[in-house]
Amino acid sequence: MRFSPRAYQLQAIDHLAAHPRCALWAGMGMGKTVSTLTALDTLALAEEDIFPALVIAPLRVARSTWPAEIGKWAHLRHLRISPIVGDQRSRKSAMSTQADIYTTNYEQLPWILERVGDRWPYPTVVADESTKLKGFRLRQGTQRARALGRIAHTERVKRLIELTGTPAPNGLIDLWGQAWFLDAGQRLGRTFDGFRQRWFQAIPGGEGYQQLRPLANAQAEIQLRLRDLCLTLDPRDHFDLRAPICTTLRVDLPPKILRTYRQFEREMFMDLEGNKIEAFNAASRTIKCLQMCNGAVYTDDAGNWTEVHDAKIDALAEVVEEAAGAPVLVAYHFKSDLARLQKAFPKARVLDVESSTIEDWNAGKIPILLAHPASAGHGLNLQDGGNIIAFFGHWWNLEERDQIIERIGPVRQAQAGYDRPVFIYDIVAADTVDELVMARRESKRSVQDILLEAMKRKGK
Repeated sequence: MRFSPRAYQLQAIDHLAAHPRCALWAGMGMGKTVSTLTALDTLALAEEDIFPALVIAPLRVARSTWPAEIGKWAHLRHLRISPIVGDQRSRKSAMSTQADIYTTNYEQLPWILERVGDRWPYPTVVADESTKLKGFRLRQGTQRARALGRIAHTERVKRLIELTGTPAPNGLIDLWGQAWFLDAGQRLGRTFDGFRQRWFQAIPGGEGYQQLRPLANAQAEIQLRLRDLCLTLDPRDHFDLRAPICTTLRVDLPPKILRTYRQFEREMFMDLEGNKIEAFNAASRTIKCLQMCNGAVYTDDAGNWTEVHDAKIDALAEVVEEAAGAPVLVAYHFKSDLARLQKAFPKARVLDVESSTIEDWNAGKIPILLAHPASAGHGLNLQDGGNIIAFFGHWWNLEERDQIIERIGPVRQAQAGYDRPVFIYDIVAADTVDELVMARRESKRSVQDILLEAMKRKGK
C-alpha cells in the first residue's frame, strides 16, 4: 500500500526525527508503528547511523505487528526485519540474521544483554508500550527494566523512542520510570524516592497500606517538565468519532451465594461445599470475591475450582442473542472463566498466538472470540470482525481494558471505513466488588485523561 500520512502522522514523524530521545503518546489505532518506521527510514536516508534498531514490545506485537507493518507499506518494503522470539535456538538464529530492525519481547531483554555483553549493537532502541518500563528503579524494580537501564544512557544507544497510548494508566506515579529512560532523571528527579517526595503525599490506606496522592501542584509541574520530549496525539482531535454505546448489565447473585459472599467479605473465611477457603490479606480476599462474582471460586493452590452460579453466563447469553448473529468479543479474567465459557458456548474460539485465529475473526467466521485483556491488547487489529465487546469479568488494570476495547474501538472502526458504533457490555454482579473495580478504574482514568489533554501540542 502507498502511505499517505495524515497531518498528525507527519507531526509525529517530525517529532521522532527531531528528538534523539523522546516519547510519542498517541491514541490506540493512530499509526504509531508506521510513523516510527517512517521516521527511522527517513533518518537512515539522511545517512544517520541508526540501524540496526531494536524494537522491544509485547510478544505478540514483536512477533507479528512490526513485521506486518513493514510488509504492508510500499515505502518500507526495503527494510529487513528479524523477530528475536521463540526458543533459544530461534532467538540465536534471529540475532545472527542480517537485518535493519530486530524485534523482541520485554522478557528477553536480560537474555539479549547477557549475550551481547559490552558489544551492544543497536544504536536505536524503541520501547513499544513503554508503560512496561514504569517499574524501573535505580536499585530495584522489574528485571527487564533494569536490563535496559544498564545500557540506555551509554554511548552505544544514540536514539531511544518510547511509544504508548496510555502513559499513566495508574496515575502520575507511572511517569518517573519512563521519563528516566529519556533523560536519566533530569526532568523528574534522579531517583524515584526524590520524585515521590517532591510531588506526592503518603496517606494511610486500608489494611495497613499507604497510598500516594499527588500534591496540588504535581499535575501542572510534571507535564510542564516533560512537554519538550513527549508529543501527545489524541484521536478525538483528528477523527469524527462516535462515543461507544456502553451498557451495564447488573446481575443478582443467587441468595445463598450472596450470603456466602457477605460472610467472606466480613470474616475472610467461607465453607464452600466442604472446601474451607480463607483469605490472609485484602488482596487475596478481593480476588476470591471477584471469582465469586464471575461464578467459580478456586479452592486450593493446585488450580481446582468450584462453580457457584451461572448468573453472568446467562447475561452473556442474552448479549449474544441480542447481537443476532453479529460476532461478539468476550473479555474474561480467570482460567475458570474460560473453561466455563467454552462449555457454555461450544462455538466460541479462544484468541491464541495463531494468525489464522485473527484472520478467521476478521473474516466473520468466529461468532464468539474469548480473549484475556492482557494478551489481546497491544497491536492487534480486530475491527473487521465486529464492533461488540462484552466484559464477563473485571480487573483493576485500566490500560488492559482500554487496549482490548480499542482492538475493535471507534478509532479503528473509523480508520477501516466502518460507519458503525462500538457496543460495550459490562456484566456486573450487583452490590459487589465488581462495582468497586469499575469505579476505581474510572478514578484512575481521570488522572491520565487530564495529563494527556494538558500535554497536547497542536501542529502549527
